[in-house]
Amino acid sequence: MEPECGAAELGRWLEAALKSRRGANVVFDILGVLQSDQEDDVLSAIHTCSRLFGALLERRELFVGHLPAEEAAMAGSGDALRKYKVWMRHRYNSCCNSLSELLGHRSFKVKELALCTLMKFVQLEGEYPLEKSKWEGNYLFPRGLLLSVVEGLIPTEGDSSLLISRFQEYLEHDDVRYHTMQAVVDLVARVTDTHQQGVPSTFWNNTFTLVSSVSLPRQQSDISNFYVKHKEMLEKWKVTQLKEHKHVFEKMWFSFLKHKLPVNLYKKVLVIMHDSILPHMSQPSLMIDFLTKAYDIGGAISLLALNGLFILIHQHNLEYPDFYRKLYSLLDPSVFHVKYRARFFHLADLFLSSSHLPAYLVAAFAKRLCRLSLTAPPEALLMVIPFICNLLRRHPACKALIHRPSVEASDMTADPYDMEEEDPAKSHALESCLWELKALQRHYHPEVAKAAMAINQALSPHEVSIAQLLELSPYEIFEKDFKKEGSGPVPLEFLQPQGLLGRRGDLAMEHFALD
Repeated sequence: MEPECGAAELGRWLEAALKSRRGANVVFDILGVLQSDQEDDVLSAIHTCSRLFGALLERRELFVGHLPAEEAAMAGSGDALRKYKVWMRHRYNSCCNSLSELLGHRSFKVKELALCTLMKFVQLEGEYPLEKSKWEGNYLFPRGLLLSVVEGLIPTEGDSSLLISRFQEYLEHDDVRYHTMQAVVDLVARVTDTHQQGVPSTFWNNTFTLVSSVSLPRQQSDISNFYVKHKEMLEKWKVTQLKEHKHVFEKMWFSFLKHKLPVNLYKKVLVIMHDSILPHMSQPSLMIDFLTKAYDIGGAISLLALNGLFILIHQHNLEYPDFYRKLYSLLDPSVFHVKYRARFFHLADLFLSSSHLPAYLVAAFAKRLCRLSLTAPPEALLMVIPFICNLLRRHPACKALIHRPSVEASDMTADPYDMEEEDPAKSHALESCLWELKALQRHYHPEVAKAAMAINQALSPHEVSIAQLLELSPYEIFEKDFKKEGSGPVPLEFLQPQGLLGRRGDLAMEHFALD
């Protein structure tokens, strides 16, 4: 047929197909327009298919039960009505397949309308099932049709985040959400089995976009919003039970997280883990494998992984003796320069907030931070010095590090602290002293020197809030210094300089002499 087809002609075909079974062959023409290159024609054809098969489902003119092969059903001189229903059921299946393919169309309007039409068919199939139930009161839901929708939402090529955002309104329905989670489990297994050489990162990104959109209700009474209507929702149906939703939710996330994911996804998962994932799991401790794997990636991802482990330790009684050792290993010179510095020290402050931590451990963190502070920029020092002082306030036994004689002026090799030791228990930090803070009292920036002076007097019992200091930037420090009012006249050079470097006649003077 011609690729261009007006809405008026589609309307005539629709009227012919619904008016008499003799006009059923025009369904081929309608389905053909779905393959058109013209966006407007495709949109009109989708509208027509929605009206046509929606009416046929409501009129129960599609074959119900296990669908026989079309050629075998059409052969012979059997019941004409049965043949018509079988034939039209095959056309309906072809329509659904075409709509599923259109979920990957270049036009978002086409994708959106195809999605809405498929979900309309999901609702109608639930109300007018195309499957036969063996038992009275058995729960029926068009899982196969929804699976094709989910498959279109998480393709292996192309970003489908916009279409998934459109699908979120359907996820508010308890039954759609429940079966979508099941469909994701099946689809991830199928795709990973098919792509033996590695699953495209696009698939994982699309899958994360979908699974992160799933939000479970908090209590059993909240499960009451169903997309497919039934006369009565029986308690024996799993879709009505919150515990079953949690079970499928947990299965969905594990089926996703057990695979090797793109590095960028680890961070996205870890950011939402404590709020959107762990609270809905019946066994949160099973996430330890994913968290330890994420820690090995390094950088901000390692820190976020420790945040997840910290939650498991404190809220779910997980035993993880290497937690503080791993946190200790993250303290290196780069921690003062990375863009996630504020988050690091915010979480580190949280991890070290317990007053029941052993003194040797707190001393190791305080000493390592002091040593790293010797090469840290001023904006980091203005935050880390109060951080160290807060550690000393929480753990009075560590205050002995302040009052021991300094080794700075004599011999630094006499310091028993081992900076290279990865185990804080073996670093001998508690036997050392915080001479680095004394050295910082002669820092070139007066604010840093003033902050380091805090250890010269007895520390107040109240901790200093570092919240306002976490995001401190060099620009803010410069602006603050620039706005300071001078206390008096500034002494200037009274002899005219002869060069930038050195005296007259020096090599530097020869090259940098002023005119």
